[in-house]
Parts: sequence; C-alpha cells; structure tokens
Amino acid sequence: MSVSVRIPTILRTYTGGASEVAGEGATLREVFAKLDADYPGIGARILDESGKVRRFVNVYVGEEDVRFSEGLDTPTPDGVQISVIPAVAGG
Repeated sequence: MSVSVRIPTILRTYTGGASEVAGEGATLREVFAKLDADYPGIGARILDESGKVRRFVNVYVGEEDVRFSEGLDTPTPDGVQISVIPAVAGG
C-alpha cells in the first residue's frame, strides 16, 4: 500500500528537508518501520522505547487520531495521508 506521510518541520532533518514522503505498509506500524528504514533515526523520534507513539506526538491516518482507533495497528489504505504532528506547549 502506498501512502503519503506528512513530516513536521522538526523532523525534516531526517528526510532531507522534505515535508512529505512516500510510505508503504498495510498498517501504521508497517509504514513507520519502512519510514525508519528509509530515513534512519526518524522512528525513534516518533515511537518510544516500548514501540508506542510518543506521548507528545499525535498521529492521524486521514482525519482519524490513531490514539482513539487501533493505534499502530490502524489500517493504512492505499492513497491515505498520514500526518505526524508534535504537540505544542506553551504558556
């Protein structure tokens, strides 16, 4: 399955500055594994040591927040857009 992955500014050093990259996989877990293989180190910035999405990173498959669906097992149909969005804090 071919998908597009939107990369936040803070992670674009891993993708050579690209704001969007192609990904492959039937699930979000597979897409992130391929993404990390293509862009070494980016996976550790999205996933924690236990393999879960980091607490301050939001991930959407289409319009759906994966925290409220199937997490990393969320299906990634062909052509869907995946958005990786770091949480913003301030005060």
